[in-house]
Amino acid sequence: MDFTNVTKALTARGFKVSSFETAKEAAEYLNSQIDGATVGFGGSITLEELGLLKMDFLGLRNLTVLDDAVKTVQKTQPGFKLADIPENDPETYEMLAAGKTSGVFQLESSGMTGVCVSLKPQNIEDITALIALYRPGPMESIPKFIACKHDPKKVTYLIPQLEPILSITYGCIVYQEQVIQIFQQLAGYTLGQADMLRRAMSKKKVKDIEKERGAFLHGDPSRGIKGCIANGISESAAQAIYDDIYAFANYAFNKAHAAAYAVIAYQTAYFKCHYTREYMAALLTSVLDNSDKVAGYIGECRDCGIALLPPDVNRSSDRFTVEPEGIRFGLVAIKNIGRGFIQSVVRERERGGDFRSLQDFCDRMYDCGDMNKRAVENLIRSGAFDSMGARRSQLLAVYEKMLDAIGNVRRVNVEGQMDFFGMGGSSSAPEAVELPNLPEFTAAERMHMEREVTGLYLSGHPMTDYRAAARNSGAVTLNEILEDVSAEEGATRFGDGQSVTVAGIVASVKTRPTKSGTLIAYVMLEDETASMELLCFSKVLDRCGSYLSVNTPVLVRGRLSLRDEKPPQIMPDTVYPMDGEAAPPEGVKKKEDSSTAAIYLRVRSLDDPAFEHIQLVATMFEGQVPLRIRIADTGKLWGGFCLDHPAFLKECREWLGEENVVVRKK
Repeated sequence: MDFTNVTKALTARGFKVSSFETAKEAAEYLNSQIDGATVGFGGSITLEELGLLKMDFLGLRNLTVLDDAVKTVQKTQPGFKLADIPENDPETYEMLAAGKTSGVFQLESSGMTGVCVSLKPQNIEDITALIALYRPGPMESIPKFIACKHDPKKVTYLIPQLEPILSITYGCIVYQEQVIQIFQQLAGYTLGQADMLRRAMSKKKVKDIEKERGAFLHGDPSRGIKGCIANGISESAAQAIYDDIYAFANYAFNKAHAAAYAVIAYQTAYFKCHYTREYMAALLTSVLDNSDKVAGYIGECRDCGIALLPPDVNRSSDRFTVEPEGIRFGLVAIKNIGRGFIQSVVRERERGGDFRSLQDFCDRMYDCGDMNKRAVENLIRSGAFDSMGARRSQLLAVYEKMLDAIGNVRRVNVEGQMDFFGMGGSSSAPEAVELPNLPEFTAAERMHMEREVTGLYLSGHPMTDYRAAARNSGAVTLNEILEDVSAEEGATRFGDGQSVTVAGIVASVKTRPTKSGTLIAYVMLEDETASMELLCFSKVLDRCGSYLSVNTPVLVRGRLSLRDEKPPQIMPDTVYPMDGEAAPPEGVKKKEDSSTAAIYLRVRSLDDPAFEHIQLVATMFEGQVPLRIRIADTGKLWGGFCLDHPAFLKECREWLGEENVVVRKK
């Protein structure tokens, strides 16, 4: 290809190459210029008709995962190379056949996992066919493909001439290249002619396809095509073959593409099988911005017997790293902790050894420029100092005092410890801060702290203690629903409007008034595997709203809502607390014992939107606690009753401000 006077036009992932004159004419036709460059915008067919060669370059996250895993392995095996792994490792294929495909490129969806279990791939060719078949259209051939693989007697060919072309795929048309071979070997097309017909089929150019049927059957002397009949194939067989190809070509997959994907799939599977910790650490690092995927892969690590070690200022790097005991959590996943600060921590650790205490850490890192009180607080909350023996409750009580003391000493030293003769004075060191004797936070409180600063539960999951009870109540995991409805072949277990039972922890609650004046709540529920939104209407809120507070474990029964334009939701019919307390019967408001004498609020005026909102919110927290709302502009007092619930008080403070909410105790 001559690249003289070549112009490149920009797309999301494609380059179009042509002679300069053609590209310029195309850009003028498409009326597009960017920063003075000749740039073409348009559909691929239009661009091709204008004489442009389009090439797509796909970037895959999994290639980075493999590269990171290889580098980790090389720390203990310096000579290790990705190219050195065996091509047909029996243990890897046994893992795939057992359905352990989580984290394996292209094979980890629930549908693909099921096909792997049924097919039991034994080589790259099987994986290649699986990737090509698992698409709309060819998917219908999967049962036949699997049956013929396991029982060669079931393999049949419409005519003997198809055997050398289709034998590798057990009599099924799987690849575009097989379509081209059929046109070439049965009807006498050249490879170029065969590819043009394949492209016409894939783009559903009906007129061209029907016009070409005659040439396939009877030939076309003007183009040097003999036709099937001239090659000894009956007209009925040729018609049937052409119909089969036409039906398949709409969805045909390029074998070169499928084979490249299959190689990457095999490599990721091999690493998961033989270098599980190294691979899972690289995989977790690659999805740090997706908490659902991180949670899923952490669960997979636990299933593989790999411990997830908490963040530690003396052990952690910026990414997930491999240790003999398991995989260490990366510090970059902690909020308000930047890579620059982490690199400074690692350098100081290498220079001066492990940090001995929180005060030692603060003293040595104080001058790095990236450390602040929020960063230190989040490190404590995440458990990054747990290995030093102090309780999180103790450290949270004194870390600000430590930083202030260190800052004061630094300031005194800088301002000048100089004597009268200008001789340098000695620098002082901050006095040791004594840790108060405070009880440690409960396990649940520590887990919620971790969730707040990392988006994940690190030392456990609050649902673990309730999972058996949830299972006994018929609850499915949220990931089971999400995997099923997102499967490429369509949902098989769950459908729109289907009744489901789930259990999880309430992660967040947002309320909003409707046009009719009632209240609706958007509740994010999460379990050990995933998260899903609950859409709660006023009827449910009236009965069960008091249970929908953040960090509360609940059992939810409701209907699944599946809409193409939004993620799956559940519309609850009932919500039950999982703390051993029974849910109230329908239509009966539960009376709550409370130590609160009254709740006092203040709003600007009767027209204040916050006043209307708080009135609506109060309807979902019905109780016996007096509620008094002072109208500031008139001085009048509005009265009612409510439930003294943390979620209600939080809503009041968010809408009115802390200074306008007062809770008086008995």
